[in-house]
Amino acid sequence: MTKKRNILVTGGAGFIGSHLVERLLAEDAWRVTVVDDFNDFYDPTLKRANVAPHLDRDDYALVEADIRDRGALERVFNAARFDCVVHLAARAGVRPSLTEPFLYAETNITGTLNLLECARQTGVPQFVFGSSSSVYGINAKVHFAEDDPIRQTISPYAATKAAGEMLCHTYAHLHPLRCVALRFFTVYGARQRPDLAIHKFAKLISQGKPIPVFGDGTTRRDYTYIEDIIAGVRAAVDYTASDYEAINLGESRTVELRELIALLERELGREAVIERQPMQPGDVPQTFADISKARRLLGYNPQTQIEEGIRRFVQWFKRQ
Repeated sequence: MTKKRNILVTGGAGFIGSHLVERLLAEDAWRVTVVDDFNDFYDPTLKRANVAPHLDRDDYALVEADIRDRGALERVFNAARFDCVVHLAARAGVRPSLTEPFLYAETNITGTLNLLECARQTGVPQFVFGSSSSVYGINAKVHFAEDDPIRQTISPYAATKAAGEMLCHTYAHLHPLRCVALRFFTVYGARQRPDLAIHKFAKLISQGKPIPVFGDGTTRRDYTYIEDIIAGVRAAVDYTASDYEAINLGESRTVELRELIALLERELGREAVIERQPMQPGDVPQTFADISKARRLLGYNPQTQIEEGIRRFVQWFKRQ
């Protein structure tokens, strides 16, 4: 019988993390440890529901801890020799970061440093970091490519993710710790956080309530379906070709907000009531991923176009 490898997934009770954990457990080749603090950024009972199916498994362990607590993390790392860390825990969201910059810096920068240091001390060979397309900021060039400068961030959240990437690069340079920073482009799908646009809009449209549209509806995003993101993360776990890489994970298609709303209206069978609001500080006008590097290094090949992804999301939403 092949010995199972040990993997730590921080934020493993959240949207992306819980899907990754499901994928890893389905392979039957991993012992998965999840660290999550179940904070109240959104309803913790949703995250509790995400972990509930796995709690009785012998190859799954849940540790309730805050990544800002270095002592708690040291106990986790000393309890198991991890073959890989996938670091997805973070304070997320551009707009909340404008009002709570210290919380974002403490969690996303100090928390990442705590994990890198624990990984270094215990000889973890592989570290996968969940970064964000927000690091590109007001990048006028499209598509967004990994060698574009990331010196134009326009929110504390984006700045903390850029700092996390730099910490990963530093540790990969100084220590035998391979780091892969994955820049996620607007991930959506089943179990999406309720504060994110697609989930929020679906709920409001279904209730006949107005949806807040910031600007004229022409902002554009590269929406990426959760299953495609997980395929990219899983490939990064096995990546060994270089000590450090930053890699985009997107759909490589940009969709106007007006088009997104129309797709939701069609699948929900209801017309949206639009409530116009001014553009929000920290929001970028567009994101658009160049995924040629991900294709080359990870064999990444997104399969789900926005029309099909929204259809699947609404099916899940209606079941809730």
